[in-house]
Amino acid sequence: MSYQRIDRISEQVRREVDRIIRDRLSDPRIRGTFSVTRAEVTRDLRYCTVYLSVLGDVNEKELKKGLKSCSGWLRHELG
Repeated sequence: MSYQRIDRISEQVRREVDRIIRDRLSDPRIRGTFSVTRAEVTRDLRYCTVYLSVLGDVNEKELKKGLKSCSGWLRHELG
């Protein structure tokens, strides 16, 4: 697999995770201004790390807690 392919997959994962969080997630802890800035997919496509940027007066701890609690659902939806 080339790095170019991994980069394309990482960008697509970033877009999809952003779309899923914004459109399909209804956890009240996940609100405010934030963006999914980057996703890093490993070469074997087994693992992915997603990075968020939080802006404004968002309670960052609550946002992280909300995302952590729905991480299994997010994985399922992304799959």
